[in-house]
Amino acid sequence: MQEKQIGKVTHYYNHLSVGIIALTDSLKVGESIHIKGHTTDFTQNIDSIEIEHASVPEAKAEDAIGIKVSSKVHPHDIVYKVIP
Repeated sequence: MQEKQIGKVTHYYNHLSVGIIALTDSLKVGESIHIKGHTTDFTQNIDSIEIEHASVPEAKAEDAIGIKVSSKVHPHDIVYKVIP
């Protein structure tokens, strides 16, 4: 299984369990990501992506997206796309 860096966490909303990610590559609903940082290390599937509070099927490089995360994330955590 390979991984490709596709972005970085910029913010985390604790009460919503939502992470904001600044993308450097594309990401689609249904794909898997791995988030890794000093105290963060988990993989999850993408069930939904939001840009400016609107649900979208995919996002591209330069987009700032919001995703529901299964664990707490921190600013500067690196986001990788899992390539099966």
